[in-house]
Amino acid sequence: MQLELFTQYRPRLTAGCDEVGRGPLAGPVVAASVILDPQRPLAGLRDSKQLTPEQREQLATAIRQHALAFAVVFVDAETIDRINILQASLQAMRESLLALCLRPELALIDGNRLPHGLPFPALAIVKGDASESAIAAASILAKVARDHWMRDWDTREPQYGFAKHMGYPTPFHLRALEEHGHGLIHRKSFAPVRRCLARAGLR
Repeated sequence: MQLELFTQYRPRLTAGCDEVGRGPLAGPVVAASVILDPQRPLAGLRDSKQLTPEQREQLATAIRQHALAFAVVFVDAETIDRINILQASLQAMRESLLALCLRPELALIDGNRLPHGLPFPALAIVKGDASESAIAAASILAKVARDHWMRDWDTREPQYGFAKHMGYPTPFHLRALEEHGHGLIHRKSFAPVRRCLARAGLR
């Protein structure tokens, strides 16, 4: 079947895939893939950024309970620095799709790029988390998983306030970088962290 026909036909094993964490200065980028059960639709699925933390937690629990398959993959800051954030995001998405316990008949991927080497048909959909429930479900799982990870790490390096901003470049986070220098999970290739390293005479 031609890919363009998938706009009208959805195979039962259609996976949605999305990532979160491209913009932060610290922590991993996280991708999730989800195959929803067409017989058990979930209400309230939408872009994770449009949900409250409580709504995301509730939906994440429902997704894990009722989805036919799901997988979440983390790519760490060291890898992001080595291969760049775009390639790290694509790697995380590819690995999450391949980690599903069921092989998708079709993968719907948020954005305008596809990971290389997928062994099944795939479509990139710009703003897909707003139009495709499986992608929305993936965005929720990825966001909840990453937020949990950042809150856990906050107990190790509380001076940066990761539990509040999840690594994004808020004024508080930038001031903490100025005061304390970079931490163990900062992305050294990102400009604010790179400037911090330069001032410290490091690379």
